[in-house]
Amino acid sequence: MQGRVLIVAGSDSGGGAGIQADIKAVTALNGFAMTAITALTAQNTLGVHGIHAVPVDFIRRQIEVVLEDLGADAIKTGMLATSPVIRTVGEALAELAPNVPLVVDPVMVAKGGSLLLETEAVKTLKWTLLPRATVITPNLYEAEVLTGMKIAGEVDMLAAAKELLKLGPKAVLLKGGHLQGGLVVDLLVTPEGVRRFSGLRIETRHSHGTGCTLASALACGIAQGLDLARAVERAREYVRVGLETAPGYGHGHGPLNHAHTLRPGV
Repeated sequence: MQGRVLIVAGSDSGGGAGIQADIKAVTALNGFAMTAITALTAQNTLGVHGIHAVPVDFIRRQIEVVLEDLGADAIKTGMLATSPVIRTVGEALAELAPNVPLVVDPVMVAKGGSLLLETEAVKTLKWTLLPRATVITPNLYEAEVLTGMKIAGEVDMLAAAKELLKLGPKAVLLKGGHLQGGLVVDLLVTPEGVRRFSGLRIETRHSHGTGCTLASALACGIAQGLDLARAVERAREYVRVGLETAPGYGHGHGPLNHAHTLRPGV
């Protein structure tokens, strides 16, 4: 099964994150990527240098025409930026794709530190999209904003993930890459239990777009019929190899290698 993935997110003119990374990841994993672009960014490996918002009625129109004609096996949301955009996307998905699995990447800050989600939009995200998500994929910073908790270790991660579950998603994939140490731990938490994923940290400045890439790879796996744990496992492996083989472009946080071929059996 190829798997149709509709991605609702902002663009990255530098090609490392956002819609560009999403399309690359889904395509590299043999899925079919479609898009509804929420914002244009002037962005490179050094940061975000400008954001141009797409009108909300046109965001909805993109979603409508894709779903009416092509359909989707999974939907992934990324950078939504404002409360009106989040409400528009939430209403469109509830009306047009109520039963399609939804991966919500609560994008709030770029790798260089630029804020990508307005403060007042956090509450809208919590009450509009998170309750209908199949899985959400926050990093530690995003989890702290969403829960009001401080996360200093794996015990805190588990507590925060359980709090995030109370907001309504069916599962939480809490990414632990921002913790110190040589081992990176991610926790997949559902009402049924906890699955721990770990791997050695890859020391590189070329990690721009890892969050977008992981979430889109995960959505692709779900669209292709993988169970959630297997979809997470494959997405993590895809990102790991992308980090290890990063092309080294740019003077700041450079992009992954999205075009690598996963080794047989992965």
